[in-house]
Amino acid sequence: MTAEVGALLRKPVDDLVDPGKRLWGFGGVHGGLTLALLTAAMGEQVPGALLQSSTARYHRPLYREFRVEVSPVRSGRTLSSLAGRATTEQGVHVDASATFGSPGRASWPVVSPVAPVAPRPEDCEVFTIPPEFVAISTAMEIRAVGPNRPYSGGAEAELTAWIRLVEDSEPPDAHRLILLMDGLAPSYSAVLPEMLPIPTVEFTVRPGAGLARAESPWVLLRARTHQAGADGWLDERIDAWGSGGDHLGSARQLRLVTDRRR
Repeated sequence: MTAEVGALLRKPVDDLVDPGKRLWGFGGVHGGLTLALLTAAMGEQVPGALLQSSTARYHRPLYREFRVEVSPVRSGRTLSSLAGRATTEQGVHVDASATFGSPGRASWPVVSPVAPVAPRPEDCEVFTIPPEFVAISTAMEIRAVGPNRPYSGGAEAELTAWIRLVEDSEPPDAHRLILLMDGLAPSYSAVLPEMLPIPTVEFTVRPGAGLARAESPWVLLRARTHQAGADGWLDERIDAWGSGGDHLGSARQLRLVTDRRR
């Protein structure tokens, strides 16, 4: 299964994707993988341009073969915008938008978040997500950092962990980064005492200045719930760093806690 995930990320899809259950997250095709595939397809329309931001809006789960569709929005010398959709005969399941920019020649000061202090991946505990809940988790290795764990009823809505794809030693590119950014459990789950679905409604990823210098397959993620309301809507922020401390990118997720007991 893992080889199939890597192959999808290496070769942009411009037609049909047959996911089966091997690419499922928590209910349907993994959201980060879906955005990665749509972003790769959009990037094929602007060769040489660098991804600046990509956003997906998840309207309904994907459980079957779906089609990837891409259309241009704006094309210019400095930046280009495109739209992508994952569709079935039921209609649009996921719609996405991405902004690509031409490589700049200027040298402006770089501002980026500082990586948290963390042991090396090999010195951290392996955290296994049951594949019966998230099938695609078998394609990833997660090494937890710090005491927080999902659904542990803790005091902080934060999770930190090293993560990588298990099939090879390739460092992350923009598409792998998008997938891995969505590889952890929701950070809000760290304050919940029991398992409840916390699906993503909107997901945005912005690559950082250090992504081009990444040399290791390991990515250090820190996910924090920035704010959450009593109605279950919450805003999560995620940052990623390479093994050398370079900031690889940032992400935001709009999520909603759903209690199926009610």
